[in-house]
Amino acid sequence: MDNGASSYRRYLEGDESAFDEIMRELFDKLVFFIDRYVHDVHAAEDIAIDAFSDLVVNKHRYNFKVTLKTYLFMLGRSRALNYLKHRRVLDFVELDESHPSLIEQESLEELVLADERKRAVNKALSALSDDMRVVIHLIYFEELSYEEAAKVMKKNRKQIDNLLYRAKKELRIILGEDGERLL
Repeated sequence: MDNGASSYRRYLEGDESAFDEIMRELFDKLVFFIDRYVHDVHAAEDIAIDAFSDLVVNKHRYNFKVTLKTYLFMLGRSRALNYLKHRRVLDFVELDESHPSLIEQESLEELVLADERKRAVNKALSALSDDMRVVIHLIYFEELSYEEAAKVMKKNRKQIDNLLYRAKKELRIILGEDGERLL
């Protein structure tokens, strides 16, 4: 999928099922991203639904200059920040709470080691600044390009590059010797 643009074009031409495709492809990703700001999955779902509603109500706003995923993430970020402005709260959810993915064939020892690595990375991530955590999430978890992440964060590409470089450098320092193996 081209991050939803072709499906959105079909939706604009009258194919209602195309919007369902967009929802299936991007809704959970958007909720997870918004939850990184609001630290409340229910509020994140509401904000994500609001962002998708904007696609339906204001069809003329999306101009296909960026991917639909980037556009939705920009909307989600903006609305999450508005939500936080009213709530005055900014915490991030632990990654191990958001990614429960245990493979049944792994031995107990491997599971314990993987859990320890997750904990170490989560602890290190929580020590980073908000911008550093967000850029790491966008680039490594959502697999956005630097340009797309820059648009979502309202920064230029060079700022994203510098922010990511500093974030990885800080993570290596925080994680110490383990940092080279984990990163």
